[in-house]
Amino acid sequence: MKPSVCSGLDAYNSKIEGFRDIEYPSLKGVTYLDYGGSAIPAKSLLEDAAADLSTNLYGNPHSACAPSALAGRRVDEIREQVLRFFNADPKYFDLVFVANATAAMKLVVDCFKDHCDATQRLSRCQRRKFWYGYHRDAHNSLVGIRELADGGQHCFSSDQEVEAWIHGSNKTSKRQTGKQLRLFAYPGQSNMTGRRLPLSWPSDMRASPHTSDVYTLLDAAALATTSPLDFSDPAYAPDFTCLSFYKIFGSPDLGALIIRTTNPSALPTILSSRRYFGGGTVDMVTTGNDAPFHAKKPSSPPHAHLEDGTLPFHSIIALSAALATHARLYTSMRCISAHTSALTAYLHASLSALRHASSPSSPLLTIYNDHSAFADPRLQGPMIAFNVLHRDGRTLVPPAAVERAADACRIYVRSGSLCNPGGAARYLGWEAAQLRALYEREGLRCSDGSVGVIQGRATGVVRVSLGAASTRADVDALVGFLRERFGGGGGGREAGVEVEDGSGEERSGEEDAVVGVVGKERVEDSGSTEDSSAEEGGFGGEKKKTERRRWMMMRLLSSCHRGIRKSAGLQQQ
Repeated sequence: MKPSVCSGLDAYNSKIEGFRDIEYPSLKGVTYLDYGGSAIPAKSLLEDAAADLSTNLYGNPHSACAPSALAGRRVDEIREQVLRFFNADPKYFDLVFVANATAAMKLVVDCFKDHCDATQRLSRCQRRKFWYGYHRDAHNSLVGIRELADGGQHCFSSDQEVEAWIHGSNKTSKRQTGKQLRLFAYPGQSNMTGRRLPLSWPSDMRASPHTSDVYTLLDAAALATTSPLDFSDPAYAPDFTCLSFYKIFGSPDLGALIIRTTNPSALPTILSSRRYFGGGTVDMVTTGNDAPFHAKKPSSPPHAHLEDGTLPFHSIIALSAALATHARLYTSMRCISAHTSALTAYLHASLSALRHASSPSSPLLTIYNDHSAFADPRLQGPMIAFNVLHRDGRTLVPPAAVERAADACRIYVRSGSLCNPGGAARYLGWEAAQLRALYEREGLRCSDGSVGVIQGRATGVVRVSLGAASTRADVDALVGFLRERFGGGGGGREAGVEVEDGSGEERSGEEDAVVGVVGKERVEDSGSTEDSSAEEGGFGGEKKKTERRRWMMMRLLSSCHRGIRKSAGLQQQ
């Protein structure tokens, strides 16, 4: 009998290394550490999906011919397969296919807003207002819902504030009334730091007299990549769960809204209140100017009137191959969770131990989040956010500069504020008013690394995220790169990548100088303090500058290769 891939972490790591070159040829020679952005699809997943689509004739499910009927049956079957993947009984849950997690969130809010409008239209009474609460660790896609909350909105600054609200012991609870339609949303896992939030809140809120009428929305996009979502007990499930399949399987590019249909309150009425209708969601429509009429499909199951137009049925059919391949390669989400949790603890310990070679008491990195959480998968996902420090222990290397240096070594991470404004403000020490001022005066923009450090503080982080196909070798490659490139482990200079000074202008590092950024000033740790711009003026100077950058890039690549060989225990020939 073949041992389970989950029989031991060493066995898991060895098994992945055994099939990774075959199943993930795109990962050969690279270190991919952005699974929080997207997983990588296995080769056999793509082959099986292509074989299915090229062998079977699938038509538009809205038609009645045999190919269309086949496509419709497959969509229904796969809908149930996905629910079973999350241990969600179709009797108590429904699944709506959408483009991605963000589309799922917007669909929920459209229903809530239109329901509030409908209460006034149908009963001619005062309009019911929509109140929205969200956690500070929320992704921008959750934060954006607040713009539609005409009954007020509240950003909860901590887990403790949420729990105080649930138990009715803070001002937010006392200000709200039962006339409001209330929705509370939060991420199961921060997409910035990997911190995991309590999954008990939906059931706690239903049990509390202060929040029993509040609907809950869980953003599971980051959480579901490596953690099993278990909806086997509907009493503990959120009312709405949003996720993206490409983050779990790599392909197809689809999302889902999972709806808890056992809610005994007005949920069916809320979902059926959405005013827009598209093809496939109505039983009758008349046109013309005289009493236009339409009748929507029954409100149960919800997907019947929420999936507008023709579904991306080819992508949904490919999802079946994704589920099968995932199970064959990794056995279960619990195995993936155990492996990535252990690997994250190893990564955290390795990163925490990094020091500057010339100053052993100076940590190379500052890591964001509670350090004690990294050994507990209930509290921490396979994601670490950090910034690189210069030898002085204060000056930061701009996150985008670290990403560019890693990119040149074929190590792929992500930098910036990661569409997580609350997390960036919390961990990097910014107030909301300060961030707005930086936007207006310094040109700070989301997802723009040109202004990486201002006033001595970072405006973003470097994020490393692991996935099902990650191995110890990936961790060792990153650690070796950071040690070699920024810690002086190879005897070279500390940082030679191009960095920005806060004005958006690129500056190249001197051969023996470390250039940090504090506001608009250049801070050099050693070497010449002369600005080379004078000798580089004119066309001839620009040519010299280009040649020096090319020389610096060759040095950078050589340094990367030495660090990776050293971390892997290989000797240079």
